Amino acid sequence: MTVTTPLGFRSAGIAVGLKSTGKPDLALVVNDGPERASAAVFTSNRAQANPILWSRKVAQQGPAHAIILNSGGANCFTGDFGYETARLSAEAVAAALAGASGQDVDSERILVCSTGLIGTGDQAFRDKIVGNVPALAAALSDTDITAPAAILTTDSVEKTAVHSGDGWSIGAMAKGAGMLAPGLATMLVVITTDALLDSDVLDRALRSATAGSFDRLDSDGGMSTPDQATLLASGASAEAPEEEVFTEALIAICDSLAAQLQADAEGAGHDIDIEVVGAASVSDAIEVGRSVARNNLFKTAIFGNDPNWGRVLAAIGTTEAAFDPYQVDVSFNGIRLCHAGAPDRPVDECDLTPRKTHVRIELFAGDDTATIRTNDLTHDYVHENSAYSS
Repeated sequence: MTVTTPLGFRSAGIAVGLKSTGKPDLALVVNDGPERASAAVFTSNRAQANPILWSRKVAQQGPAHAIILNSGGANCFTGDFGYETARLSAEAVAAALAGASGQDVDSERILVCSTGLIGTGDQAFRDKIVGNVPALAAALSDTDITAPAAILTTDSVEKTAVHSGDGWSIGAMAKGAGMLAPGLATMLVVITTDALLDSDVLDRALRSATAGSFDRLDSDGGMSTPDQATLLASGASAEAPEEEVFTEALIAICDSLAAQLQADAEGAGHDIDIEVVGAASVSDAIEVGRSVARNNLFKTAIFGNDPNWGRVLAAIGTTEAAFDPYQVDVSFNGIRLCHAGAPDRPVDECDLTPRKTHVRIELFAGDDTATIRTNDLTHDYVHENSAYSS
């Protein structure tokens, strides 16, 4: 189990025909309480999908009751019609939950997420979602394991994580394989907990966790439009962990999911962790790491198993970070190939054939550090993304 590992939650995932493959493409996660608290973090892209516009509104109304997610279409740049689809989806969920419980359910407490091809969201798309909400609600279970598969797009595996605390727990599911860049990372994430915490605590914890994980995943430099990470708390355990303890656990959950997203990145042959140390500030470390992660010459070199440290120096030299490029050290997989801006160990001592690749950049400008996760640039990536909409 994942999002149903914590007490007080039910979920479901079914196939409604949004995907041509016939695989599951509609999911629902419901917080049954006894308490409800929530937090959400959204894409920083100014071009946002209609479900994001709806969910931003919902997040301002108070704690969310449930979240419905579809794959097989992003419902982005689909005009007022697309926004209406998001609203109707929320209303359908509210009606289904109210019918089953006999209690009123506010549609403006239902979050909506969509993922898939931008521009997809016509009448047929709407009908498949709204018309199948009753069946989706009927499939809800507190032992469900079907929801994670229903949110996948080009992913090859489900991404899930679980944490067991002292009488409380966290469960999570995520999707994402392409357009993985800061601003969450082209992904949908649903995290549940039965800890007894209020929405303010959840918001602080979630922002701290996403800033150090998803926001530092930059596989291909592409920032998508429907990204959303949502945290729901039921209070069903009656345990109230200290905020620091809960935040630490949430950071570990998000870090695990970010690593899984990196490992399943479209067409990737290497998972590259770019560790920047000795920076004057964390923001400098992030800027330096990201400059390398987004450099196609560096990425193609890694694809060819070439530890081309010169391309690292050329990339970081374009930043505004405080450092002397002629004092920088660069190591690949533990072998220091560049010392003080000059050649060090022979490059043939460095083996880049393993998928896991570690690049360490020492700036000698301060005490701060940050790690950016990225991938190489491969033939498979180009092929997959050159035919994505065809």
